[in-house]
Amino acid sequence: MMERFSASIGFDWMLYEQDIEGSKAHAEMLCRIGVLSANEKEVLVNALEDIKTEIRDGEFAFSSALEDIHMHVEARLIEMTGEVGKKLHTGRSRNDQVSLDMRMFLKRELIEISEGLRTLLMTLIARAEQEQRTIMPGYTHMQRAQVVTFAHYLLAYYYMFKRDLGRIKTVQEGVDVLPLGSGALAGSTIPLDREFVRAKLGFSRVSENSMDSVSDRDFIVEAIFAAAMVMIHLSRLSEDLIIFSTEEFGFVSLPDALCTGSSLMPHKKNPDSLELIRGNTSRVVGDLFSIFTLLKGLPLTYDRDLQEDKEPLFHAIGTVKDAVSIMDLCIKGLTARKERMETAVYESFMPAVEMAEYLTVK
Repeated sequence: MMERFSASIGFDWMLYEQDIEGSKAHAEMLCRIGVLSANEKEVLVNALEDIKTEIRDGEFAFSSALEDIHMHVEARLIEMTGEVGKKLHTGRSRNDQVSLDMRMFLKRELIEISEGLRTLLMTLIARAEQEQRTIMPGYTHMQRAQVVTFAHYLLAYYYMFKRDLGRIKTVQEGVDVLPLGSGALAGSTIPLDREFVRAKLGFSRVSENSMDSVSDRDFIVEAIFAAAMVMIHLSRLSEDLIIFSTEEFGFVSLPDALCTGSSLMPHKKNPDSLELIRGNTSRVVGDLFSIFTLLKGLPLTYDRDLQEDKEPLFHAIGTVKDAVSIMDLCIKGLTARKERMETAVYESFMPAVEMAEYLTVK
């Protein structure tokens, strides 16, 4: 029961590529400082590559008895290479190893999220260019307030997502730190070449305090916060479009591919994709509070509680990537019902503000 309760392999297997690439760089560094011979290094690197192929192809056997991805890779490596496989752990702890894996994972994922946001930003600009002469009501308190263009409305969200992109860039800077070499908490008496590993793995700098390195999860908090902010903005846009697509408004028609019908009512067109974005936002915000609560009151340095940082991170990152892509498809594919928007404008007293300003100037 304890094996099952303590195992994290059910979710941290996702870090296998990062774990193996970090191990290959560590092996090359150990060879560089004379701990491994050139032949031993080649044996280990080749075996690690074979293990990566086994996991990728679904041929690798996972077991809760081995707890996490690091132990699985190490056990398989020793099985394949014998005694030489045991040398790879020299000067390294699972404490700095898992921090390395998480940082490598986030470096890749944040690039993909940034690319998705850039695509969405370009889609919003392109759509706004098409809608420069489409007038619609602007709202405050959900009441018709002043006349705006649909282009102006879309660009309001452009600036929200542009801020999100800036936040992610800041998170990337915090993630881009190599923790390997910190050991369990106090470094190593072996003369590890951290700069070699830093350059090999493409990090911009090495961590400066080993105790902080193995316990730092600020970069995870910041990544989930950035993801939560993206989801908040996506959720607000989803809410608008859901309302605008109702028969009562009829301002837009959503792409059929992103909607579903009803099991009972043949006339229904349900905005399921946008409702799911709105719903999943609550879970990503929950991920943020989960990691905040996890870190509160943890003593230095590494504690097993930190194993629980992965599930909220993986969920938040995976959700925001999908949600951004779905919203991009929605903006590209929606139909602006210009006549309904114009009718709403002409039926209202919204030009009253401009009239009052005109009279004031006169």
